[in-house]
Amino acid sequence: MRTLERPEIRQTGLMGQSWSIARRNFLHIRRMPEMLLDVTIQPVMFVLLFAFVFGSSIAVDTPAGYRAWLLPGIMAQTVAFASFIVAVGLTADLEKGIVDRMRSLPINSSAVLVGRSISSLAHSSIGLVVMSLTGLLIGWRIHTGVPEAVLGYLLLLGWGFAMIWVGIWVGSAMRSVEAVNGVMFATMFPITFLANTFAPTDQMPTVLRFIAEWNPISSLTQSVRVLWGNDQPLAPGAAFPMHHPIPFTIGWILLITAVVAPLAIRTFRRRTAS
Repeated sequence: MRTLERPEIRQTGLMGQSWSIARRNFLHIRRMPEMLLDVTIQPVMFVLLFAFVFGSSIAVDTPAGYRAWLLPGIMAQTVAFASFIVAVGLTADLEKGIVDRMRSLPINSSAVLVGRSISSLAHSSIGLVVMSLTGLLIGWRIHTGVPEAVLGYLLLLGWGFAMIWVGIWVGSAMRSVEAVNGVMFATMFPITFLANTFAPTDQMPTVLRFIAEWNPISSLTQSVRVLWGNDQPLAPGAAFPMHHPIPFTIGWILLITAVVAPLAIRTFRRRTAS
């Protein structure tokens, strides 16, 4: 009787293990394309809704028009929702015992989080591509050079990376997908709407304008508009971050990552320790 030999276990590093886990998430997307609705249909729906339904009642002082001014705001909102996606996905894996099965393998425990981060960042990148193509169809253009265009996209991806750690933190702390949906919906929607994403802030009441202009989403959106040449002159009394949006955005990305990433890792390890 022929005996089966045990497969050889090859030693791999953190990045190799992380990529294997990221590939698992990519396979999920290929087998369930509806998982891409949040970065395909939803952003396009927002672009078309605001551009053609609400855009006629929102005036902006820019030669490119409201549609070109709007698109960076939609992109900022989409990458901010990366936290939503990673939180739901991680919580679902924890509930189903998938993470426990991964941890039973001879892999670095951090590979689970790094792999999830890679797949989530790629997920957000698909949304940016879809929105860029949609923007080209409705008249959006980049009016600056290649370095400014690239920096704009890098800031969006950097913000998405920081938001992924927020999602990992929430996903590790919550006990159910329903709880994650409730928490993320109650936080991310107000944050992304109480900003300069869809309308200028100068017509807001004083308190709301102050909050909106110090909102890091506003810094990100203003940075991308400036870098792509789709911004409008700042209204009198604009907050300090609106005058220096690019360094403020970089600072927010570094601060959120530096503060939230260690909290997320500690919460995840505590959740999976038992």
